[in-house]
Amino acid sequence: MADIEMTLGWVIAYVDDPAEAARFYERTFGLRVDFIAGDEFAQLDTGPTKLGFASYALSRKNFEGGVQRAGAQPANVEITLVAEDVDGAFRAAVEAGCAPLAEPVDKPQGQRVAYVRDPFGTLLELATPL
Repeated sequence: MADIEMTLGWVIAYVDDPAEAARFYERTFGLRVDFIAGDEFAQLDTGPTKLGFASYALSRKNFEGGVQRAGAQPANVEITLVAEDVDGAFRAAVEAGCAPLAEPVDKPQGQRVAYVRDPFGTLLELATPL
């Protein structure tokens, strides 16, 4: 095995309108927009690991065929936003237009967790810190 040490730099969700997705997360969850690059990419300042939104058109430029569009059923990846008040975050998300998937519940590991799908099709877990 090579002597390569890697870290997770960012997570990118593909959406129709990256700038609008970033602004939605800023309004709804209080995350700060780091930058918007035209109509193809937007990034949020989420700490050491950034959250970005890229257009489906950009995915097709990056590699043949691009990514599959978000559908009614969430994809096999979720983004987790951590907050002390999951119940409040869940209410705010639903009021802002997220589809409720699972109301807040207490998990055996001590976390409180809820699930929503944002207006752009991305699966979000809202959770207390571990």
